[in-house]
Amino acid sequence: MKRNSFNVLFFIKKAKLLKNGEASVCMRITVNGVRVENNIRKSIEPALWNQAKECAKGKSRKSCDLNAYIEDARIKLHQTFNELEEQGQFITARLLQKKFFGQDQAPEVVRTLIQTIQEHNDQCRELVGRDYALITVRRYESCKRYLAELIKLKYGKEDLPLSEVNGELVRSFEFYLKTEKECQQNTVIRYMKCLKKI
Repeated sequence: MKRNSFNVLFFIKKAKLLKNGEASVCMRITVNGVRVENNIRKSIEPALWNQAKECAKGKSRKSCDLNAYIEDARIKLHQTFNELEEQGQFITARLLQKKFFGQDQAPEVVRTLIQTIQEHNDQCRELVGRDYALITVRRYESCKRYLAELIKLKYGKEDLPLSEVNGELVRSFEFYLKTEKECQQNTVIRYMKCLKKI
């Protein structure tokens, strides 16, 4: 399975100093190349910041408090990331940010492709004999099965968020049907229509 990439970086905003001459400390969370930044509501004099080590210099109480906060934040974010990966959840930088700041009480519902197709197929099955012929429903179910196989093969995942469904996936699905499933052109067109309709 394809692993998510994750990184957290702390930095100061030198260009926009506060009234007391200190710089705000910010945190950047990056997951799979997508990042979110936010102010952690802490500040430090620019001369006391070590960007290479991403921490405050010196032994003053303010420096020690800031460094302890940064260390705790790193540990908390890594633990949250690992827990989400173990649960097989879809991880975004925004989700990690929300969990870190305790804003995730209402879980972020991520609509996924296979789940959406399954819901559609369940509804169709109930309408067999009224709105749908059984053969049509079976085609939808085959479409879902083949798509699930492709997603596992190409992305190493069980499902994909709808936000990641793009032209590349559609073209890959068409190619997969023709090569792996040895479908004829008319059959491929029927499956592509199923996908388009859903």
